[in-house]
Amino acid sequence: MKRRATAVWNGSGKDGKGHLTTQSTVLNQTQYSFGSRFDEGIGTNPEELVGAAHAGCFSMKLAFNLQAAGFTATELKTDAEIVFEDGTIVASNLTLTAKVDGIDNAKFEELVKDAEANCPISKLLNTKISVSYTLNG
Repeated sequence: MKRRATAVWNGSGKDGKGHLTTQSTVLNQTQYSFGSRFDEGIGTNPEELVGAAHAGCFSMKLAFNLQAAGFTATELKTDAEIVFEDGTIVASNLTLTAKVDGIDNAKFEELVKDAEANCPISKLLNTKISVSYTLNG
């Protein structure tokens, strides 16, 4: 399996602008700029996209882990906070709210830890990763 995305940038780093398009066209010439990355400008930014990728990947890996253990989540909601300092992503902090019937906390924690370590985006990121969660709360 291979997936593609294209970034087009025009101009200088601070005054230029660009757009992103994904193979699926879910992003289709989606605007990004210095303002959307470092201020509160309109558009997306690389860190936001990494956060979305990590939250989605972790949630799906956890769903597979639950399935293998005989459970099905009613809902897994994962928020990702990407921490960008001095030109480097230094952390991805995941916050999970989960609704899973019939699972005890110890088993759930085991499956969460496995998803944290083994989702493909976690493996890709060379940074500190943390997960905090609420189960059936």
